[in-house]
Formats: sequence, C-alpha cells, structure tokens
Amino acid sequence: MEKTTTPAEKKETLPPRAWLAVVLLFFVGLLNYLDRNTITTMHTSITVAIPMSDKQFSLLTAVFLWVYGLFSPFAGYLADRFGRSRIIITSLFIWSAVTWLTAHAANFEQLLATRALMGLSEACYIPAALALISDYHKGSTQSTATGIHMAGVFIGASLGFVGGWIAEDHSWNLAFTIFGGIGIVYAIVIAFLLKDPPQEKLNDPASTLPAEQGNFFRTIKELFSIPSFYAMLAFWSLLSIVAWLITAWLPTFYLQRFHLSQKMAGVYATAYLYPASVAGLVLGGIMTDQWSKKNRRARMLVPALGLCVATPMVFLASDTTILTLAILFFMIYAFTKAFSDTNMMPILSTIATKEKRATGYGILNLFSCIVGGIGIYAGGYLRDAEVSFTTIFRWASFLIPVCIVLLLLIKSKK
Repeated sequence: MEKTTTPAEKKETLPPRAWLAVVLLFFVGLLNYLDRNTITTMHTSITVAIPMSDKQFSLLTAVFLWVYGLFSPFAGYLADRFGRSRIIITSLFIWSAVTWLTAHAANFEQLLATRALMGLSEACYIPAALALISDYHKGSTQSTATGIHMAGVFIGASLGFVGGWIAEDHSWNLAFTIFGGIGIVYAIVIAFLLKDPPQEKLNDPASTLPAEQGNFFRTIKELFSIPSFYAMLAFWSLLSIVAWLITAWLPTFYLQRFHLSQKMAGVYATAYLYPASVAGLVLGGIMTDQWSKKNRRARMLVPALGLCVATPMVFLASDTTILTLAILFFMIYAFTKAFSDTNMMPILSTIATKEKRATGYGILNLFSCIVGGIGIYAGGYLRDAEVSFTTIFRWASFLIPVCIVLLLLIKSKK
C-alpha cells in the first residue's frame, strides 16, 4: 500500500534571503524595544529633571501603549497591502527620529507627546516583521525563525539598563540621542538589503482572497468571524497585563524593596531578566517546531506548559525578601513566558490566511496594549495609594491560569 506523504514529511525549500531577513530583523527588533523600554530604567533621573508623580511617570509608558495599540490594526493592514519590508524600513526611520527628538523634551507635556509619537511610529513594525518571517518560513522553521527574531526584541529590552546607566553617569537626554542616531543609520542600511519574498514563492493554498481585492474593514470582519481569534485576543490581552506590569515596574520594585541604586536596579531588572527570555524564545521555538511534526496543537501546548511554570514564579518573586531569589524567580518566569511570545504569529498562521496575518497581529496588539497600558497606569495609581508591589504582582499572577485555559481553547484549521 502506497504511503501518503504529509506536509511535515516533505522536504522544505525556503525562499532566497529567508534567514537573511531574520538576521536583519533581529537588530531592528533590538532597537525597537531598546528605544521604547529604556525610559523605565531612568525613573530617578527623569523625575529629578522633570518633576512628576509616579502616576504621571507610569502615564509615559501607558500612553505609548495606548497609541501603539490603537494604530496597530491599521499598521498591520498597511503591511498586508503595501509590502512588509517597505513598512518596516519606514517605521524604523521614523521612530528613531522620534527617539532622538525625545532627548530634547523640556517638560512633562513634551515628553508625553514624544512617547505618543513613538507609539504611532513603532506600531507598524512588529505586525509587519512577524508577517514577513511567516511569509519566508511556512513550515518546520517558523517558530524557530520567529523565536530568533523575538530574541532580538528581548535583547533590546535587556539593554534598557544602559539607558539608566548613561542617565545616572551623564544625563537622561544622552541615551535617547545615541539610540536615535543608531536607528536612523541602520534604517538607511537595511533599505538596500531587506526585501519581501518573490510573489511566486507566496502561494498559500489557504488563501482565498487576493490582496488587491481586500479592504481594511472586510479583513477585520473576516478575522472576527473566526471563533478562535476571540480566544487569542483574550489570552494575549490578559497576559499583557502581567508582562507590562513587570516590564514597567520591575526596576522600581528592585530599587525600593532592596534599596538599590538606580543603576543596579536597572541591571537586575533587565540584564538578568531578558537573557532568560531570549533562551526561552529560542528553546521554545525549537521545541515547538519539533513537536509540531507529530502534534498539530504543539503551538498551543508549548506556551501552555510554559505558563504553568511561570504562574508560581511571579507569586514567589514578588513575595521574597532575598534579592537573589527574586532575581532567580523572575528569570524562570521570563524563560517560560517566552514560549508564548515565540508562538503568537505561528498560532495566528494556523487560523488566518496570509493576507490577514499582519492585520490580525495588529488587532492582537491593539487589545493587549490598551489593556496592558491600563494595567501599568493602575500600577502607578496603586503605588501612589501606597499599595505594595508584592500585592500588585501577586494579584497579577492570578491572571496567568486564565490565560492557560484561553490558550487551550484555540483551535487551528486543518
């Protein structure tokens, strides 16, 4: 009897530049998160130079997220319709210019305005980048390629302590000037190297709607006609509350709870946390790709298993009075939570056709950033009300089991 060859068993041929695109985007992702997160490690320097309350300081990140989220669906649509690489290069150039402009803010209102502009310009990047990787890597390399790119994102976040270091030793303005200038130069470089895959390589049997016939509202309607898309929205939004609370407030948590300097609090909150995330992204991607050859639900199961470990880690890390244990528990949380980050676009690729993926990821960003921004702002509000970080992080950890249930409700199409 003749054996039927399954897609997983067929030899996969990648389009030209498939891995070059991942390498180039690795560094774009690094700059993306370095520019957006470095402000969280400058709490003391910025509030001394520009007096503001903790609630106002939290608003700097919350406003970024709200603008970023609101524009993300349309930004994804632009990438779906007008080319991923073109949108990526434009986004990098504009947000780098805004980063440089941030260094020249003289008051809270100007600083808030630059954060909003950064949210607008950075919104175009992640949906386009992950969709471009999905275009190049369709099968057994998809989660691995996504994980490598997201590793760049988390390395950029881990380097946020450099901003706090520069701010403490020199001035907070200098860091934004340096990072913005690097981004502008890199945008010019990749303009000659980053390309979309050849159109003939993008034949997707699941695609039913040519890109030129689509429109923004039709794409939105079709995405919301997919039941599993609602589970993805709820999962990513609730997990974002936990992730953004930790990202925004962990440096301040270390500073106040363990009486550290701004410089060392920034180091412990980024230089230790994000390398663990990078390891989780790469390992999680490899595990998922290998398991997906035998189990089509692997892209949901690997993140679910990771979150089962992450839940108690957040609870324990926020409660301990021993600095070494707090660092260790948060590192384990970061490692296992990263299994979710490396699989979001691969999961979306199992329920949505290629001409909807960037738009779909933009919608996920919209909900996660709005909810995450509210969570960050609520954290600042609770801190002004003298609620401890232990209580805030502990209650946030209870959201993770809900995320696990929602993740398991996602059903991929055959």
